[in-house]
Amino acid sequence: MKQKIACLLAVMSSVGLVTCMLFMIGCSSTRPAGGETVAPNKSSVASVPPAQKGGAEVWAQNCAHCHNIRSPSSYSDAQWEVVMLHMRVRANLTAEEHKKILTFLKSAH
Repeated sequence: MKQKIACLLAVMSSVGLVTCMLFMIGCSSTRPAGGETVAPNKSSVASVPPAQKGGAEVWAQNCAHCHNIRSPSSYSDAQWEVVMLHMRVRANLTAEEHKKILTFLKSAH
């Protein structure tokens, strides 16, 4: 019984830690090196039908609404997977949008 409780506490601690990490990543307001802010070109993003948009366009359109978007090389592939699982729910992304953005972010490595 003690072993089950210890295992449950370890799992709950891990989930709490990941949740805090994702919260901090999503709420970060740090700027890329050099101080420049990456902003999507809204006229070109809006003129393309959603099904034809590439991962970079979908990424720029969705991520810039809430926070400064980060360079794809800011995180490892595994870190982007965790971030994207969280952000798919928060940003209400479709499965197709999620896949396109994650493929784009992983292409930087």
